[in-house]
Amino acid sequence: MTVKAPLKFFAGRQSRYLAEKITEHFGTALGKSSVMEFSDGEFQPSFEESVRGCSVFIIQSTFPPTDNVFELLLMIDAAKRASAYKIVAVMPYFGFARQDRKDRPRVSIGAKLITDLLTAAGVDRVMTMDLHADQIQGFFNVPVDHIYASSLFVPYIKNLNLEDLVIAAPDMGGTKRANAYSRFLNCEMVICYKQRKKANYVGEITVIGDVKGKNVVIVDDMVDTAGTLTMVAEMMMEQGAKSVRATATHPVLSGPAYERIENSPLTEVVVTDSIPIRKESSKIKVVSIAEVFADVINKVYNYQSISSSFIT
Repeated sequence: MTVKAPLKFFAGRQSRYLAEKITEHFGTALGKSSVMEFSDGEFQPSFEESVRGCSVFIIQSTFPPTDNVFELLLMIDAAKRASAYKIVAVMPYFGFARQDRKDRPRVSIGAKLITDLLTAAGVDRVMTMDLHADQIQGFFNVPVDHIYASSLFVPYIKNLNLEDLVIAAPDMGGTKRANAYSRFLNCEMVICYKQRKKANYVGEITVIGDVKGKNVVIVDDMVDTAGTLTMVAEMMMEQGAKSVRATATHPVLSGPAYERIENSPLTEVVVTDSIPIRKESSKIKVVSIAEVFADVINKVYNYQSISSSFIT
């Protein structure tokens, strides 16, 4: 009979709020860890309990600043050097995922670099949610559990009981996701074609499909400055939509995002807690991914299939 290695959870400082919810659903507590900070900004994480021979799950989303990425790398390295049996990086939000290819000359492929750094640090497995580009899974040489927030958003949309429902892809890259939602919700889909002049700035948007008299739900993997989202919402209302709301897994919400959403015709923007919300907004609703991750972690730890946990 195979004896499983003891399981322990730890968290980076910026994802502790989520890690506490995950461990609560799992029925255990977070392990003790600390971070020593030097006056120049350097820091050194450490585990305050033994992890020798343990399956260690380190929970940390790698949203800005890059300290969050480096803290995760240092924790992985510390666990490896402390003789952990297996090290799993639980990264609900995988930062730098927008840099998945060379889209112009002389630029880095940041997503590939991050995967290389995680491997070099000693990670044995990665869990993440709604990668900006699915192909990033192929950048790893270790197993990747790619979880989909649709398992939360599809039931939420169903419970709204909206008539004349239409799912919208905010850009051409989101058509696969939008098609999956429309299939499960048995409704039509429209696509937005956008042209960017530079990062975080949209030059022109065209809606492909009919939204007149429809209740539109825009589905996306992340909302950053909310420029695209609010422009699309305004355009759809001008074209006769009854209402426009959105789901976005990762609430990066940088720059003027909160103000744009508050001043837009959007009914609501539903996001997850993969990234902490910086301030309250009457239009932003948060659903927790803690139970989903606790369930997947439990299945992985017990060598069970996780495919039933996905709505793709």
